[in-house]
Amino acid sequence: MALNKLPFGSFNVTPSANTAIRFNSDADGFETASAGGSLVKISTTTISSGSSTVSITSGIDSTYKEYFFVFNNLHLSNDNAQPQINFSIDSGSNYNVTKTSTNFSSAHNEAGSSTLLGYNGSWDLAQATTPQPLTAGTGNDNDESASGFLHLFDPSNTTFVKHFIATMNSYVSDSSAQTLFIAGYGNTTSAINAVQFAASAGTLDAGTITLYGVS
Repeated sequence: MALNKLPFGSFNVTPSANTAIRFNSDADGFETASAGGSLVKISTTTISSGSSTVSITSGIDSTYKEYFFVFNNLHLSNDNAQPQINFSIDSGSNYNVTKTSTNFSSAHNEAGSSTLLGYNGSWDLAQATTPQPLTAGTGNDNDESASGFLHLFDPSNTTFVKHFIATMNSYVSDSSAQTLFIAGYGNTTSAINAVQFAASAGTLDAGTITLYGVS
């Protein structure tokens, strides 16, 4: 069936070559980038060697309905450790929001001799206030790190729980690439206004965390 014969109308999917396609509710279903919607950079945090925690205590408020964290080359001091995240409802005085989450991972080693795809029950949370792991066990050699992103949805909403999803890839300690797919919610109707990152063992030693608002 041709697109212009679909029961809900036609679509314009041929914007000019120098524009991006965006979805909105206009009559033709699709609009060019000029219609709006973008990432607005709020802050970049550069991690110093030996950081036990890294906290972001400003910029997370009711301005945006979604916040987007980008992690570049997180390097940990300890082998087989994990970067973790937790949330605060009191501007960083406490990071202990109750969370329920689920995750699965895929992996492939450098030798091509081992693969993995499966659910990881040890890395999910069930009404826990402990931090949420973001990766598999990341290696601590000089060239080993983890990168990825996390979405936090409508953190200032005072009616609903606070959903989050993340995808992280790490160079794990057994010389393989492992991607962890995480989803969950902070089980609170209070506004989340700060987040904290830490290592499951040792410290965070390098990397950047960039925070964006999604307009």
